[in-house]
Amino acid sequence: MPEHLTHPLRSDARDNRERILDAARVLFAAEGLNVPMREIARLAEVGPATLYRHFPTKESLATEAFVDQMRTCHAIADEGLADPDPWRGFCHVIERTFELNAHSRGFTEAFMSTFPNAMDFAASREYALKSVTELARRAKETGHLRADFALDDLMLMLMAHRGIQPGSQAARTAASRRFAALVIEAFRATPGSASLPPVPRLAPAAG
Repeated sequence: MPEHLTHPLRSDARDNRERILDAARVLFAAEGLNVPMREIARLAEVGPATLYRHFPTKESLATEAFVDQMRTCHAIADEGLADPDPWRGFCHVIERTFELNAHSRGFTEAFMSTFPNAMDFAASREYALKSVTELARRAKETGHLRADFALDDLMLMLMAHRGIQPGSQAARTAASRRFAALVIEAFRATPGSASLPPVPRLAPAAG
């Protein structure tokens, strides 16, 4: 086949791949990882065969779709560790992590499940968790983080945070900030008096 005829095919393949990833990010964010692959193909305006040619499994698709979020997780962990005040760094990690997860239900599910066959994803997750463990150790030494805190407590809170599903992104963000503040108070060794973010409106007013 003449070379000039192959260029449009390569270009079409790249376009299809990007449309699939864009559609996956939208649907994973709104509906989580349980969204059917056929729905992703439909939103991307490609056939199922095209989708599976680029991404043979949902795991491979989600891993690629969440590359930027995993990089952000790295950055958040590094920022927390770099803070000379371990407690402030620990609080920063919670606030930023919850904010990140508020934008995508699917990313929370992917982070919690690890995706063991996706080595880069698993390695990034392990890095983030080890960083938080080290930061928690330092925060305990300052006396600000309660001594009985365990990493599983944070994972439990992330699971609870996944239940925040108000209709709009603004409502999810507001609810996430409030929840993060409540979590920080729960982890604080001595209850503080810091004011909480505003209460988000999660339900219609009665009457």
